[in-house]
Amino acid sequence: MPTTLLANQFPDYQTASPSERVMSNPPPVKTARSGPMADRIFGWLAKAAALFTLGMLLAILVSLTVSAWPAISKYGLGFLASTTWDPVKEEFGGLVMIYGTLMTSIIALLIAVPVSFGIAVFLTELSPAWLKRPLGTAIELLAAIPSIVYGMWGLLVFSPILSTFVQQPLQAMFAGVPVLGAFVSGPPVGIGILSAGIILAIMIIPFIAAVMRDVFEVTPTPLKESAYSLGATTWEVVSTVVLPYTKAGVIGGIMLGLGRAIGETMAVTFVIGNFNQLDSLSLFQAANSITSALANEFAEAGAGLHQAALMYLGLVLFFITFVVLSLSKVLLSQLRKGEGTKT
Repeated sequence: MPTTLLANQFPDYQTASPSERVMSNPPPVKTARSGPMADRIFGWLAKAAALFTLGMLLAILVSLTVSAWPAISKYGLGFLASTTWDPVKEEFGGLVMIYGTLMTSIIALLIAVPVSFGIAVFLTELSPAWLKRPLGTAIELLAAIPSIVYGMWGLLVFSPILSTFVQQPLQAMFAGVPVLGAFVSGPPVGIGILSAGIILAIMIIPFIAAVMRDVFEVTPTPLKESAYSLGATTWEVVSTVVLPYTKAGVIGGIMLGLGRAIGETMAVTFVIGNFNQLDSLSLFQAANSITSALANEFAEAGAGLHQAALMYLGLVLFFITFVVLSLSKVLLSQLRKGEGTKT
């Protein structure tokens, strides 16, 4: 209500105290905008969303199983141990692709986890204030680069560098050595399992580093300051205070990066070599992965055993992802039990 109108109706309004003014013009009473019915509707929608997600997961599993059934019925579990992949003779085995998928993912984790940990520690404990924001933004921007760009860069730029400065010197150094020589053998072109693993590591570093940085920042400041006041070094604070407090989040970030590495397609297709034979265990040997095999052959595969074998590979990839997720859940539950026992 305007002040002049109040002054006309209430002559003492101008000289009244603020509390008296409020009493003369009380605020409107707010009514509840939601009720039991709105809560029920919200609960139904949330439950429907969860059931829809579960239904989609089951539908994908069923469709993969039905499509892959001709290959499952013919090869059974022997498909997982066979290295033969001959579409002309319709003889298929998935060991080469499974090996390539697991090896590239393991190499990516071995490289990405320490680097991501170092980035997170630097951003949360060591970096000057003026550098934290631009460096953190730059790392997050790496996650926005399309995977095909990583693949093209890996094929045209990184692979020649890897061949010239890593592969060829290692082959010259370990020539004739029984075991080490076999691990670095292969055509000196810089394409193979190691190249794909390094490219995957570069791709998943932003995801793992961002998660680690966020969970490290959640650590209560008094805990860290107490450790520093007792004379602890930065590494001691990180290893004895930050990591125990945030280990569940750290493992979650690592599993996120592993899931990205297992399911990556285009970048791996460019640099892994797409070779369906397992001649040696060399890190520089051209190989294949499940995703690259699907990308290369699915469009040309006719209806029949070839297409069913590719769907079988997709089902195997689904199972690998499920196993990785289950192991991470088991590990997290064990960590929580350990914390409960200590308390």
